[in-house]
Amino acid sequence: MAIDFVSRTHVGLRRKVNEDSVLVRAERGLAAVADGMGGHEAGDVASGKVAEALQTLPIVYSLDELLGRACDALKRVNQELIALAGSSERTIGSTVVGLAVADGQFRCFWAGDSRAYRVRGGRIEQLTRDHSLVQKLVDAGMLDPSGMEDHPNANIVTRAVGAAEQLEVDTIGGDTQPGDQFLLASDGLTRLVRDEELLAELTTGSTEESADRLIDLVLSRGAPDNVSLVIATVS
Repeated sequence: MAIDFVSRTHVGLRRKVNEDSVLVRAERGLAAVADGMGGHEAGDVASGKVAEALQTLPIVYSLDELLGRACDALKRVNQELIALAGSSERTIGSTVVGLAVADGQFRCFWAGDSRAYRVRGGRIEQLTRDHSLVQKLVDAGMLDPSGMEDHPNANIVTRAVGAAEQLEVDTIGGDTQPGDQFLLASDGLTRLVRDEELLAELTTGSTEESADRLIDLVLSRGAPDNVSLVIATVS
């Protein structure tokens, strides 16, 4: 079973600095998207540290051990970013969503509102659950899910690497089948492109073409934020 990865990142049309970082370690079946926050010389540093920590993970032969090592690495970065922020009131942090695939299985890990999706059998499923204010409002029955992306507080996350002394990383796993596609994306994509549009683009043409079309779609809608994505295809 092979996994092919395609990645894209774009600064968007309103930001001067790309605070997203993308990691692909094809030889390990590992990929991640990190979305930094804290402004220039902070958000990009934060997401870069997240990507670097995952890039330098040691080689292990168990998918669950790899998952554990990734979560431990993120917790170390969490402490580094808190120390970097020091006594200032700003948060230097980053959301992250990661995927590891091997031996017919996948593991996904995340903190924040960067998302992972799986496309299988002509259907798209969101694997992650946002750590965000609007998700809490939805869970409490105070907001319809259809209003999440347009809510004025849609950009407020409740969990991120560097945001609190204790970092909790959520995980999910399962099987993979030939033809499965996984999408990792920052909210610069998912706030502008609906799930059914993601499905349509991911299931049309080559993966490279799909990635390009998704970026073009965001740009056509004003791209107010940085946008990053990774598509992993199981064959």
